[in-house]
Amino acid sequence: MKCTVCQKFSWEIICQTCQKNLLVPNLHKREVDKDFFVYSFYNHSEISELLNAKYHFFGDKIYNILAKHTLKRFATSFTYSNTVSAIPIDDTVNDNFSHTAILAKNLQSKIIKPYYNVLKATNKVKYAGQTLEFRQKHKRDFKYSGKSFLDVILVDDIITTGLTMLEAREILQQNDCNVLFGVALSDAKF
Repeated sequence: MKCTVCQKFSWEIICQTCQKNLLVPNLHKREVDKDFFVYSFYNHSEISELLNAKYHFFGDKIYNILAKHTLKRFATSFTYSNTVSAIPIDDTVNDNFSHTAILAKNLQSKIIKPYYNVLKATNKVKYAGQTLEFRQKHKRDFKYSGKSFLDVILVDDIITTGLTMLEAREILQQNDCNVLFGVALSDAKF
């Protein structure tokens, strides 16, 4: 097969050279609301083509590689006094995988436990390429079916305006969960 990035022959969908030289994460922290932060690892423009793999059958392989270089490393250095639930934003399975579930799985550690299929969008609107005004008018309308009184890390692949994270945080807070922060692979404003 060919490396998705450099097109050279590779046994992996992204060759080791590209993983080593191009997928170098740089932790970034953005405040999206008073005392609510989202950590990200790449500028969106650096990996936008790779993120579009979520729309293709091979996307799970690319998301696993990205998560291994970012979220898995983040999880090993994260400390907290209690167990934390990593809740993926709308981890509905599309094309045989859920990109946000893959990200949450890679956050798993002694402290962080993924908590799947509990935060679902009832409005399946696509935000890609849409304006802030469109995003504000067309909320995701999340429903939460999980446990209360959890410490939570929200997980998504991209943060653009922060509205999705804030809406997800709001519904979790309404269900007596303590949302510590969010994580995303990339930030469009980084």
